[in-house]
Amino acid sequence: MSQAVRIEEPQSYERLPLEFADYHESLKITGFWFFLATDLLLFASLFATFAVARFDFANGPTPVHLYHLGPLLVETGALLTSSFTMSLALFQARARRLGGTVFWMVVTLALGLLFIGTELHEFGSYLAAGASWSRSAFLSALFVLVGTHGAHVSFGILMAVLLVIQLLRRGLTARTTRKLYTFALYWHFLDLVWIFIFSTVYLGEAAALHMVL
Repeated sequence: MSQAVRIEEPQSYERLPLEFADYHESLKITGFWFFLATDLLLFASLFATFAVARFDFANGPTPVHLYHLGPLLVETGALLTSSFTMSLALFQARARRLGGTVFWMVVTLALGLLFIGTELHEFGSYLAAGASWSRSAFLSALFVLVGTHGAHVSFGILMAVLLVIQLLRRGLTARTTRKLYTFALYWHFLDLVWIFIFSTVYLGEAAALHMVL
């Protein structure tokens, strides 16, 4: 008498993260990657413009008169830390912990506000030194590049506020978690752009002209 061979299915499998659990929501994540690609082209053009105009001072203020290391370190530290706290928020969301998700989102929001506040103070010091955006090609390229990044961060802060409100009202659903995931992509992208700004616009200029402490 022959015995039937029973093949058992694996009892454990890797469950998809909540943001990918809904097919239509996961398609929106793919679309967001295309948005980031177009934004990358925007910043690439701004970096190229700055590279051309970086030494066109028109007898106006130069980086040695404008750049100060202290505020730049505060901005960099705030944004790098906020990228880490954003990752913690996403980790909490994937663990279905609403309280932890909201907490780390609020911390990320606070660090973003610190970044913007410090950058506005930095721009104010430039204007006080007579370095308006129309003073030279260098200053125009600087204000447009750094200002565009700052505008993106400001928009991200608004997105974070709205997202926290939605999380508190609706909880962790496929839709809110997808929004959290796309926001995390956006925030990490801005972090990477700032690293390039800090290393090329500020440190690159300082290597040639000696940054003022």
